[in-house]
Amino acid sequence: MPTSSGVCRLFEQRRARSGTYSIGIANSHGPVWAASDSDEDRGAADFYDLLLNRLFADPLLLGRYPDGIAEMLPGPVAEDLDIIGQPLDRYGINYYQPTLVGAPGADAPTDFAGIGIPPEMPFSVREIEGHPRTAFGWPVVPDALTELLTSFRERYGDRLPPVVITENGCSYDGLDDQERIAFLDGHLRALHRAMEAGVDVRGYFVWSLMDNFEWAEGYAQRFGLVHIDYETLARTPKTSFRWLRDALRGQRARG
Repeated sequence: MPTSSGVCRLFEQRRARSGTYSIGIANSHGPVWAASDSDEDRGAADFYDLLLNRLFADPLLLGRYPDGIAEMLPGPVAEDLDIIGQPLDRYGINYYQPTLVGAPGADAPTDFAGIGIPPEMPFSVREIEGHPRTAFGWPVVPDALTELLTSFRERYGDRLPPVVITENGCSYDGLDDQERIAFLDGHLRALHRAMEAGVDVRGYFVWSLMDNFEWAEGYAQRFGLVHIDYETLARTPKTSFRWLRDALRGQRARG
């Protein structure tokens, strides 16, 4: 974060000379739900929320680390915070799914979404039941996007800059991807509910325009609005591409 914020400071200096543009950062965030109302599960969920959300957003938006974190960090924390806490024009959020977290235990899962969870960690990640799933196995929970954005507004108040959803999307196979249409429709409606609740949202980016390389998953998961034949590199718009195009045209016509 100090490096990113330092770059923002350099751009801020250049902006004063060359004109206006927006400066911001993008972080991955999501709501964290406790597996039960027990003190153990709630404590584990709070710790996971700290790691996923507050550890990054608090220094950027409040100019301080969550309680107990600064003491564990090496180096000149105060100097870093002075750099990290530079004002942002936009705050980018990548959102895909909420996370259900419980206390560790003998019956706790040892991996989640293919990622191993060391047994010494003070939490365990559980499966979220009762929701549709993407081809990747992620739960589809549009309302959690509203929850995330309104919780950020409540936590950070006027310190939260205008928000841009810098990533939101899903993995499905096939050209007639009705599941992706349902995903996008649900999340755009959830975004609108957050805006009605007072969250200043300035943009929304679908992940992704085209099927592409997805980190550890390689080319196995297809997130694109446009299908890519990886043998010929031919590009074919999926049904979701045309749906989103028409939805945006309709929104523009309504003003």
